[in-house]
Amino acid sequence: MKVRKAVITAAGWGTRFLPITKAQPKEMLPLINKPLIQYSVEEAINSGIEQIIIITALGKRAIEDYFDRSFELENVLEQKEETKLLREVRELSNVADISYIKQKEQLGLGHAILTAKGVVGEEPFAVLLPDDIIDSRVPVLKQMIEVYEQYKTNIIAVERISSKNIIKYGIIEPKKILVHIYQVLGLAEKPEPAQAPSNLGIVGRYILMPQIFDALEITPPGKNQEIQLTDALQLLLQQQAMYAYEFEGVRYDAGTPLGWLEATIAFALKHPDIGQELREYLRQLL
Repeated sequence: MKVRKAVITAAGWGTRFLPITKAQPKEMLPLINKPLIQYSVEEAINSGIEQIIIITALGKRAIEDYFDRSFELENVLEQKEETKLLREVRELSNVADISYIKQKEQLGLGHAILTAKGVVGEEPFAVLLPDDIIDSRVPVLKQMIEVYEQYKTNIIAVERISSKNIIKYGIIEPKKILVHIYQVLGLAEKPEPAQAPSNLGIVGRYILMPQIFDALEITPPGKNQEIQLTDALQLLLQQQAMYAYEFEGVRYDAGTPLGWLEATIAFALKHPDIGQELREYLRQLL
């Protein structure tokens, strides 16, 4: 069955960016002139996704407003004959078929995905985490869908993690199948480096079979009483095959202030309007 739907999770507190996230969703922080979440939406669309389900929470109305029509702004731009900006603003509201689900309690990534069960239904679906901004020639989700078309089962994105950062990631026990493709034999949630089964860490792109919802429903809460997706994947692995794909691209952890700054600088240096001036400024600064 074709992967038609994507779930984008945007319900977290954004505590690492406080105090700004007290009033503004972390997913709406700008990366140049677009919010973080728009990069995930565009990646999904450019990968052939037809319907996007965004999981939000109380206080995140700005996300819905951003992808909605703004007649007042459009009117102002039209009067000022700002044709290019007007087109960009209008395109936002027509970018995709987007629906929203509110996660009433922040009980972890697994719980956030579980809230989408009724909309996803009995079909495979993608999951994108807006914190992970990936610069790639071919959208990473599109790369993964090509792998899914070959194996027709769960596909998770992985990258090589330094020893000091292994404790921050879900880590797979891999069996190499092809270049960049591994069969997943097991998963460990944030292990100590010495106990980690590999250095391949799970990052924020998944293609999941609908049976993940059954696994999530019986996954016991872990740290902070949160339902961990990695724990549910471990349960799902007992009944379904799972593959990991080592994607082609550069990932930035924009869920941290340093990662967000790194992504901003990297994307700005490639921007046709400001890249050269920024490069000259950085030379002077350093």
